[in-house]
This record gives sequence, C-alpha cells and structure tokens, in this order.
Amino acid sequence: MSTMTTLYIRDVSDDVAETLKARAAAAGTSLSAYVNLELTKIAARPTNAQLVERLRARDRSGGPTTEEIVAEVQAGRR
Repeated sequence: MSTMTTLYIRDVSDDVAETLKARAAAAGTSLSAYVNLELTKIAARPTNAQLVERLRARDRSGGPTTEEIVAEVQAGRR
C-alpha cells in the first residue's frame, strides 16, 4: 500500500485559483482531484536534462552525415 502526502500551496494568486476551480468544475471533479491529476502529469514528464541524456544515448550511426543534411537543406532553398 502506498502512502499519500498532503501538500499545502501558499501564495497562489486569486486569478490562478479561480482558473483552476473553473477547470475542475468543467472536468466534473473537485479542485483537489484536478490539481492532483495535473501534478501527476507534470511529475511523469521527463526533465530537460533527462531528455538531453536520452538523446545523447541514442545510436546515431545509421543516420545521415552532416554533409548530407547540409546538402538537403541547400537543395530545398533552390
């Protein structure tokens, strides 16, 4: 069984709070459930550093050379 943490967020502007309340209502859910879902989505996304690391780890040996890419770009400009 996983444990749950309660978060308290201070200094949220009235505009942001009202927008989130309206979006929660439109989704037919509570503000707490809506914000929980949005935070879950954010937490699931990789960071920029993780994306860079994934890209660096990819095998690019089968891809085009720099010269081939430049030639294609130049051909497209003609």
